[in-house]
Amino acid sequence: MQNNPTPSFVTLGEAMALFIAKNSGALSEVEEFSRALAGAEVNVAIGMARLGFPSSYISKVGQDCLGKFIRQAIAKEQIGTEGITESTEHATGFMMKSKQTDGSDPSVEYFRRNSAASTLNASDIDRELFTAGSHLHLTGVAAAVSSSMREAVQQALTFAKEQGCSISFDTNLRPSLWPDTATMVRTINQLAFASDIVLPGVEEGKILVGSEDPETIADFYLNHGVKTVIVKLGGQGAYYKTSTGESATIAGFPVAQVVDTVGAGDSFAVGVISALLDGESTEHATRRGNLFGSLTVQVRGDSEGLPTRAQLNELVQV
Repeated sequence: MQNNPTPSFVTLGEAMALFIAKNSGALSEVEEFSRALAGAEVNVAIGMARLGFPSSYISKVGQDCLGKFIRQAIAKEQIGTEGITESTEHATGFMMKSKQTDGSDPSVEYFRRNSAASTLNASDIDRELFTAGSHLHLTGVAAAVSSSMREAVQQALTFAKEQGCSISFDTNLRPSLWPDTATMVRTINQLAFASDIVLPGVEEGKILVGSEDPETIADFYLNHGVKTVIVKLGGQGAYYKTSTGESATIAGFPVAQVVDTVGAGDSFAVGVISALLDGESTEHATRRGNLFGSLTVQVRGDSEGLPTRAQLNELVQV
């Protein structure tokens, strides 16, 4: 997709401190937690940075210990933090996640209302982060956090288009963060129409398109100018279709034991975007997305299963 073998990668959203229960059971009963970094977009940035793509992350944190932790954790992953600003009036958001032993989705509770990141706005977006040949990744989560963050998303989109950047969009619906379903559907689809690559889930298609048929979902976005649509089918893999008519269903990778499902969609995005920026075919990109998703569900934590470039090269499947 890009002439530059290592295009830069930019994304924005709300990074949070994640407290993961060390023992199973209700969160109210757990006494010990481990701390990690979480957030849909930062998960993708971590994966891209590990694969060697120069990456930058845009967000806002509070002047508190969690904000400092987030900055340090992001920098440790070799991700640029120049796009992270601070709020003097709002605290950094965090979340808590239960430990499941049966492969089911964990219980997650968010503490993000009026967080520092929710005050991110268009004026916080630095035009200098967007250069010719770079790639912008957006998600429906960032668009849902607040009206000011939606403005920031739009500003990033404007800067990216001015520079001719490629743009990917993961619909990633969070209905509880939106005022109503109609606003969510309208806003998410408008952002999707402005993107080159759209990554909806088949269940999300029911809400956004009114269909759970992968080809119908893909055609809806392709008919609005999107170049590539890859519909996530969960454990069954993914279906892709391009504006040139290429399409196929790519089977998922078998997983012996599902440990933690959170972050699988973000890892799928890393696989797809990285492969396309590597110049690989859409089929190959979809397969890599499936692989990355399967790696993530086998470990505890949102991004712990994402491989480095060296580790990827050792995987015979890709």
